[in-house]
Amino acid sequence: MRPFFKTWLTICLLLPLAAHATNREQRLPNVNGYTPKSHAAAPSSKSRKSVNLAPQLASKSSLVPPMATRESSNVLSRAVNVLGTPYRWGGSSPSKGFDCSGLVKYAFNDATFDLPRTSNAMASGHGEKVDRNDLKPGDLIFFNIKSRRVNHVAIYLGNDRFIHAPRRGKSVSIDTLKKPYWEKHYVVAKRVLPKDQKAMQVVQR
Repeated sequence: MRPFFKTWLTICLLLPLAAHATNREQRLPNVNGYTPKSHAAAPSSKSRKSVNLAPQLASKSSLVPPMATRESSNVLSRAVNVLGTPYRWGGSSPSKGFDCSGLVKYAFNDATFDLPRTSNAMASGHGEKVDRNDLKPGDLIFFNIKSRRVNHVAIYLGNDRFIHAPRRGKSVSIDTLKKPYWEKHYVVAKRVLPKDQKAMQVVQR
């Protein structure tokens, strides 16, 4: 019984010391601000969503020129807001997709006039012809792809960039006139928006 008594006494004396050491270790601050992954609070789904969407919204807003006429601001905002929508032949809405002229019709929906449905008709009978060096945001630019006649239309954004619905398998995107492909197939540009000299700040949606 005597050895057992010694062992029991030793355990009773050591337990408080072990507990004290454990408490001290738990109170130690993190070194250099490092927080172990197991203790890091995971961001909520709401905060993750806001972090992911904020850069996208900011980038879309920055695609619209900061100063533009009221009409062109509305047109460009509507077009930029559907970036990434899949191409669909005959489509003219975000839910169903867009073809090139369908995107233009959608973007110009709030304008005071009605554009034709096809790119060739848009190029033939509407608007004022514009020199390529005098392009302004909101102008329509036309191309002939695999054909001698106009069969593709895009909306000019400024700085040689334009937004369009390219073709099947692609989505609404932004491209540049500086690419040799588009330079080769460029036909004409038309200004269909009414003249408005009053410039105003674009309202970011």
